[in-house]
Amino acid sequence: MKKLITISLLAAVFTAGTMLKAQDQPQEYLGLPGDNLNLYAVMKLFQDSKTLEGFEKSLNEENTQINNLDLNGDNYVDYIRVIDNVDGDVHYIVLQDMISQNESQDVAVFTVQRFPNGQVQIQLTGDEDLYGKDYIIEPFFDDENIGQTPNPGYMGNTEIINGRTVTIIRTTPVQIAAWPVIRFIYRPKYVVWRSRWYWGYYPTYWHPWRPVYWHYYYGYHYNWYNDYYSHYRRWNYHRFNHWNDYYYSARRKHSPSVSVRINSGNYKNTYSHPDQRRDGEAAYNKTYSSQSRRSPVNASGNNQVRRTSPGTNRGRESSVSSKTTTRRTTTNVNNGTVKNNNPGQEKGVSRRSSTTVTTRQASKPATVQNATTKKVTVKSTRANSSDRSKSRNSKAVTGGKKESKNKKSETTKSERRK
Repeated sequence: MKKLITISLLAAVFTAGTMLKAQDQPQEYLGLPGDNLNLYAVMKLFQDSKTLEGFEKSLNEENTQINNLDLNGDNYVDYIRVIDNVDGDVHYIVLQDMISQNESQDVAVFTVQRFPNGQVQIQLTGDEDLYGKDYIIEPFFDDENIGQTPNPGYMGNTEIINGRTVTIIRTTPVQIAAWPVIRFIYRPKYVVWRSRWYWGYYPTYWHPWRPVYWHYYYGYHYNWYNDYYSHYRRWNYHRFNHWNDYYYSARRKHSPSVSVRINSGNYKNTYSHPDQRRDGEAAYNKTYSSQSRRSPVNASGNNQVRRTSPGTNRGRESSVSSKTTTRRTTTNVNNGTVKNNNPGQEKGVSRRSSTTVTTRQASKPATVQNATTKKVTVKSTRANSSDRSKSRNSKAVTGGKKESKNKKSETTKSERRK
């Protein structure tokens, strides 16, 4: 009887602790591996990209702080490849994680559909194993005014999303058609992009790194959520009617080992350090001390992004100020070439060392000192010139005195002769 009471008490305490821990989690928390690949950030990165190749590269760079997935449990972040499946005017752009030599797991898929009038709609669906059922991210469509010309000065309305008050920036299929990557995939001579990388064979710019705990990852992205929620939203159904037929039933890649790891709770360890959320926020503030938020819709109707660092290379900034200019370059020691923002070592190809060279130009105080030195030099030059003129004058005076003495001596001599 006592054993039953003890077991019951322990179960109650465990349940209460679990409930309290769940209450402490932010509303963005899913409790699934997809927590470590923020699809809002992925959508934003996709919108800012020019090509699918560039999108794949930026997605897998450590300094973008977007990919934090480790699905095979080797304590290294996995490489995510991008594969475009085209069906007429519909593109299924799949983000795929190579779990092992024999297994792959789809992480998410973009569904991009172009209509006969040239307008485009887009959705990003997270795989149900990693994000749950119908986890769909899309831009805030201006559903009430579809077909009308958008007003560039319209800033949307204010809504409360996950406890945050944000100003909604709506868009239209016309504006989405103007995204650089959308224009790229609908070019007449577009060559369908299918990543050529596979397990054990990766691009030279990529290197594996240790994943961070989820609270650190969330703390870093927390600063972007107002921006994310202003432009993108959760949706509960697929806008393209044949999504299940063409992709989910026919093309979706699913890894049984990932399902086993999820059911075994192997991914729960990533939530074990809630104290690191502050560290993630501090890392963001350090990296983006002068970060500008996404600007409103401009006159052309496109959403523009202003960043301290270029498009996708978060965290590696070349800061230029009136006092000091810092330039950073990374040197590939193997072949002697210089590449920007290309740190670390490669996995499956070769190992390389990277050298960061920092050069700083002279600051303003040094310039002031140089100016002072120049002034002193000018003064000394003027002094020398004055001294020279004085010496010339003194020579002229002495020469005059000598001439007068010579004349006097000549007159005395002539008088004596007389």
